[in-house]
Amino acid sequence: MIPYVTDTPDITIPDNLLPADGRFGSGPSKVRPEAIADLSARAGHFLGTSHRQKTVKSVVGSLRAGLRHLFSLPEDYEVALGNGGTTTFWDAATFGLIDRKSQHLTFGEFSSKFATAAAGAPHLDEPEIIASDVGTHPTPVARDDIDLYALTHNETSTGVMMPILRPDGARLPHEGGGLVAVDATSGAGGLPVVPAEFDVYYFAPQKCFGSDGGLWVALLSPAAQDRIRAIAATKRWVPASMDLAIALDNSTLDQTYNTPALATIFLFENQVAWFNDNGGMAFSSGRCDKSSEILYTWAEGSDFATPFVRREQDRSHVVGTIDLDDAIDAATVAAILRANGIVDTEPYRKLGRNQLRIAMFPAIEPDDVASLCACINYVVGALAP
Repeated sequence: MIPYVTDTPDITIPDNLLPADGRFGSGPSKVRPEAIADLSARAGHFLGTSHRQKTVKSVVGSLRAGLRHLFSLPEDYEVALGNGGTTTFWDAATFGLIDRKSQHLTFGEFSSKFATAAAGAPHLDEPEIIASDVGTHPTPVARDDIDLYALTHNETSTGVMMPILRPDGARLPHEGGGLVAVDATSGAGGLPVVPAEFDVYYFAPQKCFGSDGGLWVALLSPAAQDRIRAIAATKRWVPASMDLAIALDNSTLDQTYNTPALATIFLFENQVAWFNDNGGMAFSSGRCDKSSEILYTWAEGSDFATPFVRREQDRSHVVGTIDLDDAIDAATVAAILRANGIVDTEPYRKLGRNQLRIAMFPAIEPDDVASLCACINYVVGALAP
């Protein structure tokens, strides 16, 4: 594990190098000041009001419509949402999406969690787990006995992204093949995706969507909706708060089954509108593309920093992981950055590498990423003996 720094060197970064906004956390992520101002302006008529009434339901409806537009969903796809975040959705999926047996690609901390949930479900068969070393990603394999393929668009812990494609040679769901379910928690909104390649694309709003956690959203194909309905029609016991059929029914009414955090929904909808008003997915992912180009170009040209992910096509455009030379303590660098108002650049705690982890979500200005690189250069130079 990277040690916790208790005695931070007193290094002051010059003001002209500092980013305009020092938030580079991988979640919760930077919330745009404009969104906060909009929430404040509407707070007296929105916060503290019923989520069953038009004031809130209209925002939920706008959010669902905005997501449909952002992801270019076909008319027969549905946008469902519920409380609890991605962790809750994994549990809900073991009840309401997996029929008998799932296949899971695991290549980091978060991609392994759904596999763990499925393995612990007593009503399901033992899942197939295909793993690869951190810094890489595995490939799904078509199997006749798999009814759900669990992929991850972006592994937040390691900074690896993978293309979202149906398993090569797999039958489509309407032909008796398995559903493709994608954990897109840190990728959705920052990485393009084609709806035809997935049946369930689920995520939470505290990453690319510049909001808080505690909510999940799932983009559902007709096959996924049919699976949810079919399982609900069986005698399988499902807690109501994790019943995807209940969530789906409530979503079509522009509401959640139980009371949501209204500020979270407002900020989420505001971010989606910002994306769509400026060009949609090309705008939001384009900002991430620019930021990642800046970060990786800097690291590749540095004499002390190296991109952790070796294959260029696997390097995430939303969460960058940068290894530092062993002679430079990354924890000390992160602590000095934090003391200068540049926060949350520490590596994922369980990965235990001498590295920095830097979010490049759409709300983060690419110019601020460039400033961060300059600040890291300054700190490392100041630490040199």
